[in-house]
Amino acid sequence: MKQISSTTLDEAANRWFGKNADQLLEGELRVLRQAMRRQTISRLPEAALPFGAWLADRVAQFGGSWRFIILFVLILLLWTGVNTAMAAKAFDPYPFIFLNLLLSMLAALQAPVIMMSQNRQAAKDRDAAAVDYEVNLKAEIEIIALHDKLDTMRTTQLEALVKAQDEQIALLKRLITENRPSGT
Repeated sequence: MKQISSTTLDEAANRWFGKNADQLLEGELRVLRQAMRRQTISRLPEAALPFGAWLADRVAQFGGSWRFIILFVLILLLWTGVNTAMAAKAFDPYPFIFLNLLLSMLAALQAPVIMMSQNRQAAKDRDAAAVDYEVNLKAEIEIIALHDKLDTMRTTQLEALVKAQDEQIALLKRLITENRPSGT
């Protein structure tokens, strides 16, 4: 891998960011180095999750689905229906105090697990946004470099065209003077 000298890095930082390399943010410096080395910036998100994060994601995914809501409504209807039908021998008679306890415990456990999943998702989103920013920044640098290359090519072509045109004008002048009748 080619090493980048600090003067080249400073020149590039000055050119594309309007600052010295030591004034750049860490992400900007990383982007600049990778752009100069022609390396990619994008990366895949983390593949392996700790068990707790994986479980939190699954609980949040299931707890926020229609399947959970329908299943939960069916269980509540079954619970209240059975206990109402059994009347005197019901294991949780009306006003369903045991059911209320179970629902409170479920909510007490489910809420922090869902919040853990949301916090992890927010961290993933921040990481993805940082990667997107770096990719966009590198793309901007590459576009500026392409514009510079095109401008250089166009300038070189125009200079060659002007030179050829000057040579043709000189040749035409010489031909005119050589072919001019001597009496005129």
